[in-house]
Amino acid sequence: MNIELNSNFAFLPNLNGFEIVAILFVVLLLFGAKRLPELSRSMGKSIREFKKATSDVEKEINSSIENEPIKNQKLEKTKESDPLKN
Repeated sequence: MNIELNSNFAFLPNLNGFEIVAILFVVLLLFGAKRLPELSRSMGKSIREFKKATSDVEKEINSSIENEPIKNQKLEKTKESDPLKN
């Protein structure tokens, strides 16, 4: 559990518990208790959208890498079967 917690907060390496609580308190003062659920929902949606976009890009890159050798093999076969080019 500790490893997962550290990977989730890797962007906050030098903050201890008191500093995190102080930041949350300032956020509470700035936005108010009524707006915090709305703010957290919108943050969650934006993080999900970002993760989805990055996974889509990763899938597209992986699929293009997988399809690249197939295209090269087809080109080699057409070159071998064409007697005029030899």
